Amino acid sequence: MTIKATLRLALAALVRNKARSMLTMLGIVIGVAAVIITVAIGVGARTSVQQSINSLGSNLIVVQPGSVTQTGARTGYGGASTLTPADGLAIAQLPGVAAVSPTVSVRTQVVAGDNNWQTTITGVAPTYTFIRSWALAGGRFFNENEVASAAKVAVLGQTVVGQLFPNGGSPIGQTVIIKGAPFTVIGTLVSLGQSGLGQDQDDTVLIPYTSAMERLTGLTTVNTLMVSASTSEEIDPVTQSVTQLLEQRHRIVPPQTDDFQIRNLQAIAQTASQTGAVMELLLAGVAAVSLIVGGIGIMNIMLVSVTERTREIGLRMAVGARAATILRQFLAESIVLSTIGGLIGVLAGGIGTIALALLSHWPTSIPLEWVFASVAFSAMVGIFFGYYPARQAASLSPIEALRFE
Repeated sequence: MTIKATLRLALAALVRNKARSMLTMLGIVIGVAAVIITVAIGVGARTSVQQSINSLGSNLIVVQPGSVTQTGARTGYGGASTLTPADGLAIAQLPGVAAVSPTVSVRTQVVAGDNNWQTTITGVAPTYTFIRSWALAGGRFFNENEVASAAKVAVLGQTVVGQLFPNGGSPIGQTVIIKGAPFTVIGTLVSLGQSGLGQDQDDTVLIPYTSAMERLTGLTTVNTLMVSASTSEEIDPVTQSVTQLLEQRHRIVPPQTDDFQIRNLQAIAQTASQTGAVMELLLAGVAAVSLIVGGIGIMNIMLVSVTERTREIGLRMAVGARAATILRQFLAESIVLSTIGGLIGVLAGGIGTIALALLSHWPTSIPLEWVFASVAFSAMVGIFFGYYPARQAASLSPIEALRFE
């Protein structure tokens, strides 16, 4: 008997018992749908975490002040105010460095007309938006000439825009007062939302770092140096080069400890990715248990079907059907049940994923390979749990089968 004829007989047998066939497939449908939905949630969550990390900067390396010892007391990280804009200019010349921006942060009140708002004023270089991958919503960013002249210009985050200009008017060209100094608003930033730590990234005002140093802090040092490596592969070499350069510039020799610290997001990104992958597999594994349960259901129903059709099996054997033919027929019925159930499960999982994303606003993503893997696994479940009933049918004695009541 050809494969086509075997499949036709299998479909005909399943159609004769539509209700039982549908109930048998239900376990597979639920199992596959559960796998698709849980994997979509896991992949979406991992992607969301990765995007949050990436939003902090493009191949970002952060140089911060280190610790110093004063009269026997160690100040802890941030106590050594030794980083300068000149250090940033020197780092920018290193191979593998795409951009550098000093940053100077001050928490203070900003006033615009009758409105005021306490926010973080961050002095940065024109390269800051590239390093942070932060686009402009309107206007422009300040340039090198404005940094050199310590110009009183500002670029506002969306939270500050909403608080200082609540009527919806354009802030560009308006004047805001920062610590008594008037700054002209030349641009606004697109909204980034909350960071991975829950901080509002849009609650900020960016000004030239020279303006922040001269007009707000009165210091000659900066809080941090943000360095962007050319590629992710360059992060480790650039980190080593920056360490060596700053040790030379700050005249640090062993056994002296560095008066700076360097951190990058690569380890955090790798940890987040590994954790997300483990959670994704764990969720899929838990959902796959439903497929096993569905497979057991298929085996039970197929055993019942063998018992019900014992006389049919005996009659077919009596007219010349081989045991292998009977085996293939019942195995085909099991595979068809599980495969169709898998396809319906994929459709149900896709619909469930879309509904979950719309209702809960949770990021989801369905990898195509998991769709194929789910259907393939459901077919394997049909083969595995359908073989025993098919073998039982094929091993029946024709004479005993014909006598069966």
